[in-house]
Amino acid sequence: MGCYKDGHYQGERALFKLEDSTIDNCLFDNGESPLKESRNLKITNTTFGYKYPLWYGKNHQVENCTFLEMARSGIWYTSDSSFKNCHIIAPKEFRRCNNITLEGLTFENGEETLWNCSKVVINNCKVKGDYLGMNSTFIKVKNLTLDGNYLFDGCSDVEIEDSTLNSKDAFWNCHNVIVKNSLINGEYIGWNSTNLKFVNCTILSHQGFCYIKNLTLENCTIKDSDLIFEYCEDIKADIKSENITIKNPISGEIILDTYNELIQDDKSIDLNKIKIIRR
Repeated sequence: MGCYKDGHYQGERALFKLEDSTIDNCLFDNGESPLKESRNLKITNTTFGYKYPLWYGKNHQVENCTFLEMARSGIWYTSDSSFKNCHIIAPKEFRRCNNITLEGLTFENGEETLWNCSKVVINNCKVKGDYLGMNSTFIKVKNLTLDGNYLFDGCSDVEIEDSTLNSKDAFWNCHNVIVKNSLINGEYIGWNSTNLKFVNCTILSHQGFCYIKNLTLENCTIKDSDLIFEYCEDIKADIKSENITIKNPISGEIILDTYNELIQDDKSIDLNKIKIIRR
């Protein structure tokens, strides 16, 4: 096994197609794609300072590393790899990756990150930036703190637990999403999606849960939310409610404490298909 320690590597494809090696306390900069097409690397305490450092990689363990701002678009087309306790300043990381684990990562600019990926595990991560996870599939998330809009647009088969999501337009165009024990704070949650389920969550939203088919809310608290459930079908909601307004749900059952206003002004909706029950 090769060992690269305390090195400074520059130039395009500095260690191209490196295999079966450890890299520790190194610096890669002033050159694109330094570790492109690599296999079976263990990378620790290393700084990446320029573009495309880990493209087309496989079976990497990356720990305690830093990806500076110009290491943008850094990890694309990479599979079967883990990233732990890394500091990521660059945007647009992780595209078209498969079977990856992200643990203890901090994304200072997570803009357009984790797009078109599959089989992703996210644990104990902090992200600032819009459009996290667009069009990705089979995602498991635990203890994510997110400050960014358009979360998981176009995703499918997503499980989220114990997270804080400050995100406008979260879960649009999605299929099969389960969120548990989390706080969701943002406008327009879940539009144009199917099979969304929220359990033990606290939710604040303007025009949330609209144009959804098959929405389940179990033991959730919805507060300070207006114009929710518009054109939503097959609702199964048992919620604690505070300061909410409901507008034009299509079908299903909503059990709640109270609401400020119920708007039913679309004459095309069959009101016999929707039940709204106060405790």
